[in-house]
Amino acid sequence: MGELETEAQRSRSGIADSFRELADQLEADGDVTLELEGKTVRLDPAEPITFKLEGESDWSEGDTAAKQSIEFELVWWRTAETAEEGALDVRE
Repeated sequence: MGELETEAQRSRSGIADSFRELADQLEADGDVTLELEGKTVRLDPAEPITFKLEGESDWSEGDTAAKQSIEFELVWWRTAETAEEGALDVRE
């Protein structure tokens, strides 16, 4: 079990590069490797994969700016009979 999440400000171009790299890894049909918080996370997406895409805007009366976001999420199931088998493969 577990979750590893990161958040950082980057340029639009830098974000696009990250998406291209992820897309190339997904298309290669093998492991997907992510660099998060100085750690490497390896995942093996198994089909079928659910793709969730969400656009959101948050503004309240009196605010001078609205927070807007795009969220992407890929979800799949993997066989696991123990918590260890279902855990993320995280390496430092």
